[in-house]
Amino acid sequence: MNIPSKRAIATEFLQMCARGDVRAAYERHVAPDFTHHNAWYPGDRESLLLAMEQSAQMEPNKAFDIKQVIEGEDRVAVLSHLGRAEGQEYAVVHIARFAGDKIVELWDLGQEVPEDSPNALGMF
Repeated sequence: MNIPSKRAIATEFLQMCARGDVRAAYERHVAPDFTHHNAWYPGDRESLLLAMEQSAQMEPNKAFDIKQVIEGEDRVAVLSHLGRAEGQEYAVVHIARFAGDKIVELWDLGQEVPEDSPNALGMF
């Protein structure tokens, strides 16, 4: 049996959520006792799941492009470029902690991509 890597699980989870398959992503990849550290919602599984579903409904055409993935021991960090419907762009980092093949904890951080940055290398 071929068991997917934590890297593959984390990226599939985020891609599924971004395209609106939030509930299926949670059923497939998130542990029942999942917690998260998003400052805008209570730290339980259901609160973030519902918020992600609402986001997908409100912005079904957002762009989500994974730029870099780092895996080490029980954690995976994913750097992504998020394009919102209003034209805003963000650099987003998700850090997932795993127990076995399930995500048990999640952190997410974002920074708006400035239109006019002095850094010619950009954020990605």
